[in-house]
Amino acid sequence: MKLAAYLEFAKSLLFPKSEKSSSARRSLTGSIVCIGISLVPLVIVSAMSNGLIKGMTERIIGLSSSHIQAYVARSQDIVGSWDSYNDYANQFLEEDGVRSVYPEISSSALASGNDYRSGAMIRGVQNDIFEKNDAFNNLLEITEGDIEKFKEGGKVCAIGQKLSETLSLHPGDKLKVITTKNLNGKVTPKLTVLNIIAVVSSGYQELDALWVFVPAESAFSFLPLKSSTFSIMIETEDPFSAELSKTRRELQAVYGKSANFYTWNEVNAAQFENFSSTRVMLLFVMILIVLVACVNISSALVMLVMERRREIAVLKSVGAKNSGISFSFTLAGTVAGFLGVCIGLPVGILLSLKSNEIVLGIEKMINFFARLWYGVRGLSSSFENIKLMDPAYYMSTIPVTVPVKEILIMAAVTVLLSMLVSLVPSIKAGKEDISSLFTKN
Repeated sequence: MKLAAYLEFAKSLLFPKSEKSSSARRSLTGSIVCIGISLVPLVIVSAMSNGLIKGMTERIIGLSSSHIQAYVARSQDIVGSWDSYNDYANQFLEEDGVRSVYPEISSSALASGNDYRSGAMIRGVQNDIFEKNDAFNNLLEITEGDIEKFKEGGKVCAIGQKLSETLSLHPGDKLKVITTKNLNGKVTPKLTVLNIIAVVSSGYQELDALWVFVPAESAFSFLPLKSSTFSIMIETEDPFSAELSKTRRELQAVYGKSANFYTWNEVNAAQFENFSSTRVMLLFVMILIVLVACVNISSALVMLVMERRREIAVLKSVGAKNSGISFSFTLAGTVAGFLGVCIGLPVGILLSLKSNEIVLGIEKMINFFARLWYGVRGLSSSFENIKLMDPAYYMSTIPVTVPVKEILIMAAVTVLLSMLVSLVPSIKAGKEDISSLFTKN
């Protein structure tokens, strides 16, 4: 028999002309649907995790560690004043690969509002950093107030949104900051009152929950210099370039006596390893679900072989080879997997692109029924809105990115799995004993 005949037989297995009800056909159709359904969460998890990790990484690099971070020793005279510290940082611009530098002084402190207190991280930064630095300009959202006043300097500050909520403070209010000072050899508390001009949010609360931005000159006037951290955010052309490590080594070689230099992935190694391992585990679980769905094709083909035994016998009687029969069933199983891919991938991509709206809709529905339940029980006053994407652990908005390469790999792996699980029933179909079949009948 010619190849066209085997292809026609494979086609008849998937799309039979007979309208007769068949449990095998229903099972095969169910397998196709199951593969499609199993691919939907796999695509969504891949797209959402990609977007979340990318968004978090952008914010950690742009707002915290930058491409390279230099930690300057507190014992150096260069950190005695803002002017000398800033001049020292600007020397880095002379090195190849360095695009911009942003010196910073930071220290832990106790922040106090009218009724509440909280720990805080005071960050003394350049007056124009919110305008000059692309990450601060694009990734920090001004939720309240006017950040333009920051350029004027003085005892002003911009605080993180979570800290604003914790302390019940807003632009125009006073933030009391308690640090330490050395008085006659004794460490005593020092109170500094700052005017809040703005509330900012990076969209990733775990990163910015305790941030208090103040002009660097002001920070030098009230932060304890002997216990503060002096760091310089150094930007290069590309934080993901292979040249980044080379730039770090060159900076270390020239300025290593007064500072230590680290790339962004060295500073945040544990956090990024956690991101990667969590994502891999989620994808592994989703792939197992797809594998189980593909196995359904094998059971469907076993039923199909039993139903088509007479046809197999007829084909063999007119010259069909065992390998040809096996090829037809294998092709049918592979195409069934491909059809499942054609169903699952578009649905998964569409739901991924609409994931923020879907999460918000589910959140509203849950809160509606929860509020109703609390109302029935007379506990309406104690009800708090439920947040599915809690900003304390996730980003408030998912920056979805469709991973085209990963989706193509998913499609190829699914089709390959469909083919592999089809081999055993297909080989058995090719070895079907037609003599015993005709003897029975």
